[in-house]
Amino acid sequence: MAVMGSNLARNLARHGYRTAIFNRTAAKAREVAAQFPEAGFIVGETLAEFVATLTHPRRVILMVQAGAATDAMIDALVPLLDEGDIIVDGGNSFFQDTRRREAALREAGLHFVGAGISGGEVGALEGPAIMPGGSAHSYRYVGPVLEAISAQYEGEPCCAYIGTDGAGHFVKMVHNGIEYADMQFIGEAYELLRAAGLTAAEAAEVFETWQTGDLDSYLIDITAEVLREVDGTTGLPLVDVIVDEAGMKGTGTWTVQEALRLGVPAAVIAEAVFARAASSSPELRAAAQQALTGPGRRIVPADRAGFVDQIRQALWASKVVAYAQGLHEIKVAATEYGWDIDVAAVARLWRAGCIIRAKLLDRIAGEYAAGQLVTLLEAPTIAAELATCQTAWRAVVARAVEAGVPVPGFASALAYYDQLRAPRVNAALTQGLRDFFGAHTYRRIDAPGVYHTLWSGDHTEVRVS
Repeated sequence: MAVMGSNLARNLARHGYRTAIFNRTAAKAREVAAQFPEAGFIVGETLAEFVATLTHPRRVILMVQAGAATDAMIDALVPLLDEGDIIVDGGNSFFQDTRRREAALREAGLHFVGAGISGGEVGALEGPAIMPGGSAHSYRYVGPVLEAISAQYEGEPCCAYIGTDGAGHFVKMVHNGIEYADMQFIGEAYELLRAAGLTAAEAAEVFETWQTGDLDSYLIDITAEVLREVDGTTGLPLVDVIVDEAGMKGTGTWTVQEALRLGVPAAVIAEAVFARAASSSPELRAAAQQALTGPGRRIVPADRAGFVDQIRQALWASKVVAYAQGLHEIKVAATEYGWDIDVAAVARLWRAGCIIRAKLLDRIAGEYAAGQLVTLLEAPTIAAELATCQTAWRAVVARAVEAGVPVPGFASALAYYDQLRAPRVNAALTQGLRDFFGAHTYRRIDAPGVYHTLWSGDHTEVRVS
């Protein structure tokens, strides 16, 4: 019954569901019930009392800290439940933990649903995006409830059945990875605007303007609001008095780790994670600031308005690459774990309620629904607009490098774009080097089979298979 849990319970009650609540400290549950009498909450003083209030099949939603606390709550619940009852984990659990829990509870005759929920405290109350995974049978009972309380986009719920076991939490994990990248790009755009001489207030006006175009999104909207805020103590822009160390809770890191395990190139998400890590390494930064030299981080464009528009195009193009990498990771994971995930449906349920909600997602959903895409970047309308943006994108990265303004996200996104479109990349030399020092072999472009060159001998090439 912390804020997320109590807000979700209020959301359920507001949609006509008779809702029982429980907290390990019973006084907290009583406090929530007293604070929101209109919800008509039934308070379980004990876990057994809470479970006894539920009708069959019982549907229990957990909103507790991921990890050991979730396992402990499940262990306490299981003896009190009957066959066919359903536990829904609405926390940010690691998808492999969800797979493990789902398998164990299935053996016990129970259903376990890992439901990714995005939208923060406000979303929990007013309608989040919800990504449930578990058995199709369990979705018959919890799906209508979750769809009712989710955000709605043009009459469609931002909730859909994702797939079996950990599919829902995997998709939520990737959502958060894209969120990391999106915020990194926004931060880089802001730094470039400041380098070009704009004040925080002027940058806020730029973001507000961008909110009315292709970049229309929740994060762009709140960026303008944050940049406009003035600190009451110093009179400075609030952003200038906040310590520049970004925290993280793990989902972005998990996204990168799983991308590495699956062999999926998700470099822009990785750069966003590493940028947060670098920001939160004060000793490393202090040592480097004492030892390293470079340009003064100032940009003086001949046409400032034109440069601002170039930043807008670079931001949009980089954002598209982050979505492309995240959705590709979901597709590869679906094959790996046997999930039948509809990528178009995933994009549709991100259109409202969640943190990365954006106008762009409507187009992404349409492109995936229209055809079988290997990558979002090949979608006709996306590819055409990237072609239009790339001159500005390249100019922004070049100006940033010349001025010493770090743009690891923009640069990585552009490198990915160029790497995928290149007819040949430098991997041929890498493979030759691997064969030289480790006899790792290589394949030829003009003949089938696998080959090795006798580098320590007469350099004869031999076919090994």
